[in-house]
Amino acid sequence: MGIVSVTNLKKTYGDFTAVDGISFEINEGEIFGLLGPNGAGKTSTINMIIGLSRPAAGEILVDGIDVRTQLKKAQAIMGIVPDESNLYNEMDGFENLCFCASLYGMRKEEREAKAVRLLEQFRLKEAGKRPFKAYSKGMRRKLTIAAALIHSPRILFLDEPTTGIDVESARQIREMIAGLKKQGTTVLLTTHYIEEAERLCDSIAFIVKGKIVASGSVPELMQSVSHGHAIQLVTDKNVESLAAELQGRFEGSRVEIRPDRSLVLVSERRIPLLPVMEFFDKKGIAVYEARELRRSLEDVFIRLTGIESAVLKKEKEKGGGGR
Repeated sequence: MGIVSVTNLKKTYGDFTAVDGISFEINEGEIFGLLGPNGAGKTSTINMIIGLSRPAAGEILVDGIDVRTQLKKAQAIMGIVPDESNLYNEMDGFENLCFCASLYGMRKEEREAKAVRLLEQFRLKEAGKRPFKAYSKGMRRKLTIAAALIHSPRILFLDEPTTGIDVESARQIREMIAGLKKQGTTVLLTTHYIEEAERLCDSIAFIVKGKIVASGSVPELMQSVSHGHAIQLVTDKNVESLAAELQGRFEGSRVEIRPDRSLVLVSERRIPLLPVMEFFDKKGIAVYEARELRRSLEDVFIRLTGIESAVLKKEKEKGGGGR
């Protein structure tokens, strides 16, 4: 059994089912990603695991502890980073960290030393004496994560950790998450950033409309869907009118014309490049670039969920949250 075990978990809000009987396990020391669009049930799931919301049905075990009946015991080994900060605006960074540490019963000397180390680790030393309300959104997110780590939890829960913050802060947070794994900390993060999940996570579950549609390690998910092969071609002319002819020339293939006017030839079987080049040469079209495209986690997500990457891109730009 993993350090986190979720079985047949369900959450309803009136007639709306936010989480619909999902099950998964997280192994100790791994980074587990819950990936899906806004409103898919990610936040509802994490809130039930950490005890902020009661499930309608199902079982949640954290290190063998039943969260429903022994919540305080389970929370003692958790670090919780909500999608909205729970720190105090009038306190400075150092005071916020020390206050959070006191809630876990840490002695004054211990909590002050840990607060200084965390401020340095998150590159907030200079801001440590400024009130929290004066922090940028990226700084606020970093201090909120630091507060969740003040008691050295075995499991860290991160709800959309890099949504809506600046690029540099997001990079630092991703580095921090990778560093926690090296230290043996288990991490559960929710995100709708496919690239972030692919870069950070050992295991991933795709959640859509409250249901997990696929789960496994990144290599396992890659292998679960046949993507075939794809060649991207950059030419000196608009070749959209040749799409049907090209598909007829290479049986079982399909042609995609991208917004940058490049052409992608997709086939279940590997496509030899020479006949493709000869096809364009006979048409008097120069090919400036030809490369085989590497399949990605985004391809898997689209094939398994039917949700286009453009949907997630819009959510990324809005930086919105959701249940």
